[in-house]
Amino acid sequence: MEKISFKNQLENLVRNPENHRYLLAVSGGADSMVLASLFQGLGLVYQIAHINYKLRGEDSDLDQKTVQDFCEKNHIPFHLYEVSEKDKKPENSIQLWARELRYLFFREIQNQEELEFLVTAHHLNDQLETFIINLSKASGIDGLSGIPADSNHTLRPLLNFSKKEIYEYAEENGIDFREDLSNKKSDYLRNKIRNKIVPLLLETNDHFLENFKRSSLYLNQTKDFVLKQMEEIENKLTVFNPEHKILSKEKLHQESSFVQFEILKKYGFNQEEEIPKIFTAENGSSFFSKEYQLIINRNELILVDKNKKDETKDDLHLIESFDFSGKLNSISLENMIDTIDGINNCFEWDFDAGKLQFPLRLRKQRDGDEFYPVGFSGKKKVSKFFRDEKLSILARQKIWLLCDGNNSVLGIIPLRQDRRYAKDEKTKSILKIFNEKKK
Repeated sequence: MEKISFKNQLENLVRNPENHRYLLAVSGGADSMVLASLFQGLGLVYQIAHINYKLRGEDSDLDQKTVQDFCEKNHIPFHLYEVSEKDKKPENSIQLWARELRYLFFREIQNQEELEFLVTAHHLNDQLETFIINLSKASGIDGLSGIPADSNHTLRPLLNFSKKEIYEYAEENGIDFREDLSNKKSDYLRNKIRNKIVPLLLETNDHFLENFKRSSLYLNQTKDFVLKQMEEIENKLTVFNPEHKILSKEKLHQESSFVQFEILKKYGFNQEEEIPKIFTAENGSSFFSKEYQLIINRNELILVDKNKKDETKDDLHLIESFDFSGKLNSISLENMIDTIDGINNCFEWDFDAGKLQFPLRLRKQRDGDEFYPVGFSGKKKVSKFFRDEKLSILARQKIWLLCDGNNSVLGIIPLRQDRRYAKDEKTKSILKIFNEKKK
């Protein structure tokens, strides 16, 4: 391992490395201390973050001192997080807890100090361990591709260098580092793989790690190819809609289970056993991932981003009172109501103002809403009216109900007026509510 080979790896990840600012995650071990030394030797602008988990007593404090001494010697800004009781260390899943804690700390420092990239010291042996872990979990091509060298503004420029190369570089250049003796214990899955399985694999072939590196490269190239193919297939399945992602349910169902999984996984639906249920679910059914709601709408799969800010209010004030001194008052809803695909948005309703309880407002449907639609006898639940009109889930979400001060439904905009409040031969004052513009 040489400085120039490291520089080449870094340049593969980010153009003109000298023009960027970095935060290095440094534990005090050989890999991260070598990483810090390489950045120092290249004259890059960087800062260092260290977490003292307080898990190994004096050893944890000595790790911290090693990193801190390096920073003081080289005049590098040093950021420390010391774990305390407030962090509520769990009895189980220590590694997951520690990972979440440190990345939260790192991102906070990045934002505060305006550091573009986080840099970690993952190396080729870490890559091999991750491959074996993911192989045991049947995680597919994503898992077998291993740790990405560049993801979410996190760089891992040591991924192509073995642990042996890193130790040799540290010794040749007199780099101080600390050994984490807890890594020798095989009480975690990764440690078991590191201490028991990897040494046996390395014994089988003098070039095992080098061959693994090449295989990993091929897997990543395969992954890139598959992703490109999935994008092309998804584009063919996509129904144009300016607001939501809509896929053809029928066409996606005709694809292989692999293609179905790879496409829906992008939207958080990554449980293989759940995907067949999407294609057999009844119309109107919904499935939820962390970020998306998937709605079954006849032959469509509508993907609604739950995190997308919805600026539409559920209740809009329309008119406070009515001026009975005039013969006719009118209200245009042209700039208030949403476009509803496939529906004529034009309407004109004349109400008997004397029958209305003010103020009037627009709101969205609620459970139990009912009205007396023009052209029908008796009353009807709004939900049943929607079903009878064969309105899609998204259309229902855009439709407004016109209501009075008693919360009675005066009409479903723009579809049907309530006949009880419509003008008749006895009407003296008319309130006209309309939309002339077809959007």
